[in-house]
Amino acid sequence: MRTALLLLVAALALPASASAKGASAASITGPGLGKTLRIGGNGETTGNALGNLADAAGFFPAVFVRMPDPMTNKRPAGTLGPRYRIIWTVPGQGGDSKITQYAYPFAQPQPVTYTKPGQLFWGGQHTRGGWYVGDSQLSASLFAAGVPRTAPSTGGFDWARWTWLGMAGAALVLVAAFALTRGRRLRAEPAV
Repeated sequence: MRTALLLLVAALALPASASAKGASAASITGPGLGKTLRIGGNGETTGNALGNLADAAGFFPAVFVRMPDPMTNKRPAGTLGPRYRIIWTVPGQGGDSKITQYAYPFAQPQPVTYTKPGQLFWGGQHTRGGWYVGDSQLSASLFAAGVPRTAPSTGGFDWARWTWLGMAGAALVLVAAFALTRGRRLRAEPAV
């Protein structure tokens, strides 16, 4: 009886562990980063940088269908802010697969991620994809990885910078015009 119970537990645990393969690495790019941030480790467990990020970013429900399903196909309301790209490396029998996810750590009211549905991995599986609404742990995990703690400019028009550049340019034009007219006056005067 005890042997049968152990076999039953092992049989039930095997599919769960086989379908819960996590990432072995993540690469993060985006505004305010001078280089690609790389995180290695075990993405299947929390307690390390990669596992914490995978958990906070909704990696597992975005890749594998989960019940209850926390993913949504509709973009959450609110402002997203700067976007960071996470490329997850997922090891498998046929080699590594790459899954792209976008993170918005400064989104309001909550940080979110987006994973495009249908990304191919493991040679035949497809991501569930969609939007995942995170919490402060998503932002904290990204900040711990090296993402700036304050939202960098997303490339919008910077009035202050262009105002100063315009004023500096105008000053240079005035100095050049003054020098040019002063030089003409000196040449036009007869020598005594």
